[in-house]
Amino acid sequence: MQRSRWRFCLFTLLYLYQGLVAGFALTALANHFAAAGASTAEVGRHLAVVGLPWVLQPLLWGPLVDRAAPHRMGPRRAWLVLSLLGAQASLAGLLLLGARPSLAAVSIVLGLHSLAASLADTATDRLIAGSVPADELGRTSAATRAGFVTGSAAGTALFAWILAADGVPAASGALLALTTPLALAASLVREAPEDALVSFRWRTAPRAPGRGRVLDTIAFARRLLAAFRTRDAALLLALCFAVDLGLALFQVPFAVALVQVHGWDAGALSRLQAALALLGGTLGAAGIGAAVDRIGPGRALRALLLACAAAFGAAGLLIAAGLEAAMGPVILGLASVVPALLYVALLPTVLLASRAGRASATQFQIYMAAMNLGDVAGAALAGPLAAAVAPTLVALGVAGLFLVCARAAPGR
Repeated sequence: MQRSRWRFCLFTLLYLYQGLVAGFALTALANHFAAAGASTAEVGRHLAVVGLPWVLQPLLWGPLVDRAAPHRMGPRRAWLVLSLLGAQASLAGLLLLGARPSLAAVSIVLGLHSLAASLADTATDRLIAGSVPADELGRTSAATRAGFVTGSAAGTALFAWILAADGVPAASGALLALTTPLALAASLVREAPEDALVSFRWRTAPRAPGRGRVLDTIAFARRLLAAFRTRDAALLLALCFAVDLGLALFQVPFAVALVQVHGWDAGALSRLQAALALLGGTLGAAGIGAAVDRIGPGRALRALLLACAAAFGAAGLLIAAGLEAAMGPVILGLASVVPALLYVALLPTVLLASRAGRASATQFQIYMAAMNLGDVAGAALAGPLAAAVAPTLVALGVAGLFLVCARAAPGR
């Protein structure tokens, strides 16, 4: 972790792992079941179940990582390795569901995977906060984003093809085979030179005289609450929630409508979504990452929020003109490429807001959980909203939401 190239390699591979699972679970699988007749509400429920552990992430894992006892493998890396083992065991559980599993059964197993993967993500983010210099945060964010979207794009395209040709069991087996080598990468990079590569022994953690676990927990909670009492922290928390809420409210029903209303092939839709994500998350992310390190994450974030507002405004106008089917690829691009770039500036902003203090992992994960909560809430509300509101109004409403976020975003 003390060498830049090893940090970049490890963090990119770990986010590549996350992307492969996301491409399978959140895009290819959702499109596959939509083509099989699942409703928008059912698809949204699947996305909510898979995303729920990420919402609970700061409560479940933030304090655990922040208060971790010393370990021979490093206090954060030990949890990273253990959680990845659990995540892979959960993916193996997909193979036990039979030849034609229900969407509900798949959702439950992937929800269990999310429990383990969210712990791995907490440990990874704490490693980033503790090891990456401030002037490398933009490039690190770009590398992790590129890893995630590359995995998501490759996973979406590959698993869409396997799902169509051979079904869920074959795609699940391929997912397990591809992600296992990536999960093993965490066993190769140490936090400190004296750490063991592999060990199952915890070191004895010193405790302050006269302090019990209850007093330690109370002190930890007070530090955490104090971190969110400022106006800037509250606004950033609300912004994290609003960004993913708006994206899910538009993206989920639009993708289902392309398949069920406009007759798009589910595999073709998955491949297009993968290509768009890859475009925004690789070439685009590299440029945004360099800009973030040069001008600061706050200014870059505000500019990208305005760009998102313009993108969704244009999408709304195209739908209003009756071009939803013919201009579907363009609308998907507007609704996915620009928001993908937004995250490259958002991650350094959140890291800088939460990297100080002994509760930094929990603080950072609360921001991330706000985003995941927005995604889960948007996915859950997408069905009822699509039934009651025209897609033009949804797109324009999301554009307005991004304008409000741009006004509230930090300016430096």
